[in-house]
Amino acid sequence: MDDLKNKYLTAILTAGDEATLEDIRLQAVGKKGEVALKMRELGKMTPEERQEMGPKLNALKDEINSALAAKKVALEDAALDARLAEEWLDVTLPSRARRQGTLHPISRVSEEIYAIFADLGFAVAEGPQIEDDWHNFDALNIAPHHPARQEHDTFYMHRAEGDDRPNHVLRTHTSPVQIRSMIDQGAPIRIIAPGRVYRSDYDQTHTPMFHQVEGMAIDKDISMANLKWVLEEFYTAFFGTKVKTRFRASHFPFTEPSAEVDVQCRWENGSVTVGEGDDWLEVLGSGMMHPNVLQAGGIDPKEWQGFAFGMGIDRLAMLKYGIPDLRAFFDSDLRWLRHYGFSPLGVPTLAGGIHG
Repeated sequence: MDDLKNKYLTAILTAGDEATLEDIRLQAVGKKGEVALKMRELGKMTPEERQEMGPKLNALKDEINSALAAKKVALEDAALDARLAEEWLDVTLPSRARRQGTLHPISRVSEEIYAIFADLGFAVAEGPQIEDDWHNFDALNIAPHHPARQEHDTFYMHRAEGDDRPNHVLRTHTSPVQIRSMIDQGAPIRIIAPGRVYRSDYDQTHTPMFHQVEGMAIDKDISMANLKWVLEEFYTAFFGTKVKTRFRASHFPFTEPSAEVDVQCRWENGSVTVGEGDDWLEVLGSGMMHPNVLQAGGIDPKEWQGFAFGMGIDRLAMLKYGIPDLRAFFDSDLRWLRHYGFSPLGVPTLAGGIHG
């Protein structure tokens, strides 16, 4: 027994790597190892001999296993030390030039919009991009036969035959957020609802997915005059110059009266400059909220009234920064992003400056 112990403890102590150590383990305590064979001989012994030899063999096995485990840890530590000695880095060496990414124009313009409307007392509200029929159409007073509800204009989610659950769509505007906000918060309320929207359209000024911001203010005594003031304050801050607006009568299912809004501009050599000249450019739709919409949001139209408006964030970016093609916003062209992108650290504020 002592010879076995000395033999294997010496071998373990002198093992130079884990492969050698594993061979020693198999020779000593493996299924066909010497200690295992000795333990099988217990069956041939008398009860008195087994009572004496059994504990000694178990103690030998435990001692060898403990020595194996300790040696394995020592070998692993030595291997790690050797690796750390080889894989070193001189941190005093000069670093490689680090290129900084740029902020996408949509992200930048969105932040500019948030800053301006926050100063005007508007909170930011968000909602799901997959909406049901009721929030996207019915609650906004859009009739079942309205063209906007047709499949050539709206992306409908697939529904199995016989499924009687409500239709779901990729939202066509962020107006459903207004309905959800009215239901959740009641009146008075003043919010903007920015986000992605989806319509089946694609050309130089339209894409299937684009970005929109809608605004809503509800109180006891709100009029179109308040709407005009808010929009002129916004465009003046956004473009950095005094901007006049012009309202033209129009029709939207969710507002009554409704108005298209134009801003003063000048067309010259195919480019447009907002805030000067004798021309006009249509930029958004707006109006006083329809009583049916207020009722859908759980607000009494006999007690409260409000205005709403909606505009495209992508087109605002095109106008302000001279970007000619809307489709380029979604091409992921690094050259375009480097040209039109903004510093990620340049957060716009009214105090620090809206313009990048």
